[in-house]
Amino acid sequence: MKSNLRERALAAMLTFAAVRGALAQDRTIALGIGTESRLLLDKPFQTVIVGDPLIVDIRTHDDRSVVIEPLKTGVTNLVFVDARGMVTANITVSVCEPSSPGCATRRSS
Repeated sequence: MKSNLRERALAAMLTFAAVRGALAQDRTIALGIGTESRLLLDKPFQTVIVGDPLIVDIRTHDDRSVVIEPLKTGVTNLVFVDARGMVTANITVSVCEPSSPGCATRRSS
């Protein structure tokens, strides 16, 4: 229980730090359910924090890329942290139904 609380507190601090600071990469991507996408980053990362793991699942490919699997509609963010504990990217991911009007799904590179 304590460990879970610590993880949530760390995630909240990193998320708020990402909002306040100017980051090397702040992007928004839109994906449709059922469309996996590979996300490439400019800087290496050690850890990725998923804001809402019920919306997307992440598989680390290497230290500069992940594969995003949209699970359900909604919006979440991915916070990438390097080996020094610095936030290197904060990516907003919007997931919609592929058949929805205005669902601008695209692959991100």
